[in-house]
Amino acid sequence: MPNFLTKRIIPCLDVKNGRVVKGINFLNLKDAGDPVESAAAYSAAGADEIVYLDITASIEKRRAFLDIVSRTAEQVFIPLTVGGGIRELKDIEILLRTGADKVSINTAAVENPDLIKQGAREFGSQCIVVAVDAKRQATGYRLQATGKNLKPEACNLKLAWEVYTYGGRKSTSIDALEWAKKVEDLGGGEILLTSMDRDGTKKGYDLELTKAISEAVNIPVIASGGAGNLEHLYQALNEGKADAVLAASIFHYGEYSIKEAKEYLKKRNILVRIKKEE
Repeated sequence: MPNFLTKRIIPCLDVKNGRVVKGINFLNLKDAGDPVESAAAYSAAGADEIVYLDITASIEKRRAFLDIVSRTAEQVFIPLTVGGGIRELKDIEILLRTGADKVSINTAAVENPDLIKQGAREFGSQCIVVAVDAKRQATGYRLQATGKNLKPEACNLKLAWEVYTYGGRKSTSIDALEWAKKVEDLGGGEILLTSMDRDGTKKGYDLELTKAISEAVNIPVIASGGAGNLEHLYQALNEGKADAVLAASIFHYGEYSIKEAKEYLKKRNILVRIKKEE
């Protein structure tokens, strides 16, 4: 895959009921602050982008979340990606008009892949980020890419990863590697790849998964799930060949700063954008 040169550090803010939350393996959520204040602080600290994921994107809560997006866009001048509850083109349009620079779609993309193509055609591929939540499956098998056959197909792969939807609650029997390729073919501009096995564990990214997807596509891959220290960020960018790293816990709870992360990566010869001191 091509080298997109400068690597990005992206704090992820999962938003529930107007607050940032963080859990382990998509469960046991804990409060981590105000989303607008957090996003503004990360922007000032030198983050390259911000990702908001509305994890309770029900109709009655959507209006409150849109207000958060609007207020964030007024204060934050780095790219803002927003995901959660996107079902159709109109939802994408509303978020972009509200202040998002990109949208992240997951469940709707799996259930209606044409939404990726439609979104890219209407708003540009650069706006369409497809989130892929992947979970490891039995070694020596690859799952059917169509989702129509629930039995695994024997092959020579050492590992396979299955795509999950609905916030990691529903299995699809879709092979993550094949799905990533399809996402690119349909016009997706970026893949936000989350290892469900590593999410919130702080044990490091799934490097085999990250590398497999990164080498399979020619669009940027954002590694997500498992960051516990700065070495993990380096591993995802170097060994995993990711173009960006998404992290939450290590930044939300003050274990590391964006500046510390970038200085560490720079010393390891990873090209990053260093914010100039004002």
